[in-house]
Amino acid sequence: MATQEGRGLVELRQLRAFETVARTLSVTQAAKELHYAQSSVSDQIQSLERELGVSLLNRSQRGVRLTPEGVVLAEYAERVFKLLEEARFAVTRPGMELAVGAQETVSRHLLPPVLRQYRAEHPQARVRVGLKDRGELYRAVLRADLDLCLAFGNAPADPALRSETLIEEPLVVIVPPEHPLAGSGRAQLAELAPEAFLTTEPGCGFREMFDTVFAGGKEPVAEVSSIGTLGALVAAGMGFALLPLVSVRAQADRGEVAVVEVGDTELRTKVTMTWLDRNSANPNLLAFQSVLREQFAD
Repeated sequence: MATQEGRGLVELRQLRAFETVARTLSVTQAAKELHYAQSSVSDQIQSLERELGVSLLNRSQRGVRLTPEGVVLAEYAERVFKLLEEARFAVTRPGMELAVGAQETVSRHLLPPVLRQYRAEHPQARVRVGLKDRGELYRAVLRADLDLCLAFGNAPADPALRSETLIEEPLVVIVPPEHPLAGSGRAQLAELAPEAFLTTEPGCGFREMFDTVFAGGKEPVAEVSSIGTLGALVAAGMGFALLPLVSVRAQADRGEVAVVEVGDTELRTKVTMTWLDRNSANPNLLAFQSVLREQFAD
């Protein structure tokens, strides 16, 4: 056991070698990943053990196992390298524009006041906004093509992503203004089920909402790719549509469609922001997220 006075500083290469072995539970695999000789990986870990004065690995013919001290250090090592990656990401991208992606409905109805406030508070900042479907938004964030995306529904379960719910938006049914249900403003799901519904195409978040509400047991009479077209078809009397209230409020205010709430169940959808975990320390992103939270809180 080394004395406290005899211990030096832990080197990052030692910690990297240990973190890789702890993650793979294999010196051979760690050596391949780090492009080191196996003996070099073993030497780094043994040097680290001497510096700390503890055993980190149990080595046997059956393989490598972490000691209790090794388990503790592995958790800290993961945090250390995550912070280093965040720091590298933050300082190598100073001053670059912020790339934001959103579904068309979110961009049109919810993003303008956010962009106005962000511009007022950060006049030198540049924001690039792209419109994509929900699946492509998440893929673009994972590729780091986007710093942040805004979409309805939950983000995919991916350890590289972080997500936060900003608001929950009511789901409503829009009907032609001359339909008998238009004057009631509320109907039971059983009353709505026999009616003809129009939806967006499979894979769209709005189509997922429709399939979820009707448990996948109802086929739409038509599928379109545009929310604007969907509203126009409802206004023309072709059928009903299930959509977030924010996307149809203006059309309803103009009298083109009527909004009907579903009375026997509470239908809501989340609006979430999603970003790369490693990008969490990006100062431009943090500033934009702060404005998003403030705007959606209002």
